[in-house]
Amino acid sequence: VTDRCNLRCSYCMPEEEYSWLPKGDILSLEEVARLVEVFTLNGVKKLRLTGGEPLMRRGLPELVAMFAANPGVEDLAMTTNGVLLAERARSLFRAGLHRVTVSLDSLDEDVFLRMSGGRGELGKVLAGIDAAEEAGLSPIKINVVVQRGVNDHTVLELLQHFRGTPH
Repeated sequence: VTDRCNLRCSYCMPEEEYSWLPKGDILSLEEVARLVEVFTLNGVKKLRLTGGEPLMRRGLPELVAMFAANPGVEDLAMTTNGVLLAERARSLFRAGLHRVTVSLDSLDEDVFLRMSGGRGELGKVLAGIDAAEEAGLSPIKINVVVQRGVNDHTVLELLQHFRGTPH
């Protein structure tokens, strides 16, 4: 839904200066909803909102509501880095979002900061996961990119943190 992102993860968008698409090249909410209508008329039943970082898209709750109003959409999910999720989870759930996948590469603050290009705030991501659960976005999936010598030593802690939780 957007090419914008508020992080610069080393495996995804490592450049400090990035060539963003001109705003005129980004589809409007109505254009995206029309595409989804065409997709569902051709048998698509599951949608996943991605980016960049989809939470940076203006009007995202309205877009989610458009998708949710489409009778062909049976599963509506979003993948996010979670930084902005705490403040938006409830409105997205009310708009019709079913579930989220949160990218979280480490619970070690230093490793997380290094992997996010110095822009991430681990506390905000964890608060976003909690807010998503409280809002009813379920199940919550955690996505981890494991890099040898970067965060591989923190994966066990991450697994133990989320083991046994409803995420």
